[in-house]
Amino acid sequence: MDFCSIASGSSGNCIFAGTDNTGILIDAGISGKRIEQGLNSIGRKSAEISGILVTHEHSDHIKGLGVIARKHHIPIYATPGTIREIKRSGLGTIDEGLYREIHADEPFDLGDLSIEAFEISHDAVEPVAYRVSDGSRSVAVVTDLGVYTDYTIRHLQGLNAVLLESNHDVNMLQVGRYPYYLKQRILGNRGHLSNETAGQLLCEILNDKLKGIFLGHLSQENNYEELAYQTVCAEVTLGDNPYKSGDFPIKVAHRDRPSDLLTV
Repeated sequence: MDFCSIASGSSGNCIFAGTDNTGILIDAGISGKRIEQGLNSIGRKSAEISGILVTHEHSDHIKGLGVIARKHHIPIYATPGTIREIKRSGLGTIDEGLYREIHADEPFDLGDLSIEAFEISHDAVEPVAYRVSDGSRSVAVVTDLGVYTDYTIRHLQGLNAVLLESNHDVNMLQVGRYPYYLKQRILGNRGHLSNETAGQLLCEILNDKLKGIFLGHLSQENNYEELAYQTVCAEVTLGDNPYKSGDFPIKVAHRDRPSDLLTV
């Protein structure tokens, strides 16, 4: 299975996963042009995408959704609450026939992929993360969650690759220019994972089959790539687990360009 972050960050998110026969996008929070260019860079085309899985309705996850769905008649998979909010978001008219309701913990098939949505704690209406499998390999995209639980960990066991939120450095956020209410939102249980917390969650899901780890959804104001990388690596190396950070290829997903294509 192929796995690639076309863009990941507080300004826009779009992830590709797929086999030779089926390709999907998880979120479409960048322009249709950038999505097309990103897919072309890994030998794919927007017209070949079988579905777009939407995690939630915030603009950095749906900004390009209307354009690309309308242009290529791509089905949109999302929870009922997310679909309702997409329709209210000002993306323009999207054919009702393109919407596909999905529900957390109710797996469904899309081509030769099996997909499972699972709940996350975020200040959106009905947000989910996604785990995608081709029957022998599994990848997951889990961003935009303020806390993780045993439930989260269970859904991330045995992965071959993961894109995991590493949104902010707590100290940078606390002394930064954001207003108090926004700082509290980000730090709260329905906000975003810090670098440290991302590393702690990663320690819970490490396994010998894990071939790729991407740190994603970095804040443009309150984080930077090297800091996220070093903090997560320190948590893994010093954590209560049998691994060291050097045992795995850990990379930061870029906000402005695709990551390297990973095949697992």
